Amino acid sequence: MVRMRELFRASLRSLSVTLVIITILSMNSFAGNPSSVYDFLMKDINAKEIDFSRYKGKVLLLVNVASECGYTPQYKELEALHQKYKDKGLKILGFPANSFGGQEPGTDEEIKDFCDRNYGFTFDLFSKISVKGSDQHPLFRFISSDTTVGGDVKWNFQKYLVDRNGNLTHKFLSRVKPLSDELVSAVESLLNEK
Repeated sequence: MVRMRELFRASLRSLSVTLVIITILSMNSFAGNPSSVYDFLMKDINAKEIDFSRYKGKVLLLVNVASECGYTPQYKELEALHQKYKDKGLKILGFPANSFGGQEPGTDEEIKDFCDRNYGFTFDLFSKISVKGSDQHPLFRFISSDTTVGGDVKWNFQKYLVDRNGNLTHKFLSRVKPLSDELVSAVESLLNEK
């Protein structure tokens, strides 16, 4: 009986260690230490795994989005920016996050429905993540660690511009609209670099 208890406890310890390892591996969406945004894998809004290496050679605008924020109407300008520059090499990547004021409470399905219904979005939208705190997604941890351009995410609809080589080049705070001269000028400049 004592031996059975010992085996049972050992099995529980082994199971606990296995669960910890699985949890850590599931939180990491890249292999090794990332050197660019191309090193990440993430699920899109339809739960399809996307390898960010598919974006090599494109200019990227990464935006943490939310459906119940004062900046939510920026979805319309994000879609307009996408339509205007998608054929020239711009990809807009939206990352729903409930990290600020509980302003993205919905499920992925609810978020997708909201964006479809209200903005007819066609840019790439990803599964809901956290962009700050102890559960910060590794992509945003990577971006935030870049102190020259990145830094902490301050609020919903903060935008990060990435050049065709995967380098973070600009950060735009939430108040900078997607069709503002400042942001459009930076996008056009990167699109003109070949």
